[in-house]
Amino acid sequence: MKPPFIQAIPSPVSHDTVTCLEHLLDGARRGAVIGIAYAAMLKHRSYVLNACGEAHRSPTFARGMVAALDDELAARSKTP
Repeated sequence: MKPPFIQAIPSPVSHDTVTCLEHLLDGARRGAVIGIAYAAMLKHRSYVLNACGEAHRSPTFARGMVAALDDELAARSKTP
């Protein structure tokens, strides 16, 4: 009898995303991370946006951080 055909299914877990979030959580638990403004990409090209902590209480500062992120992503998108 032939062995069944097994198709590799990609892992639905983004391990680098988990690592990044764990790093931020560790910083928050130590008191180093006091707020975040975020955009999170979900499956099927949907996303969520929000801010919490000091980023929520200081929207002008949070907008500056998001603008810096936009600049960084723009630079990355131009790099081959």
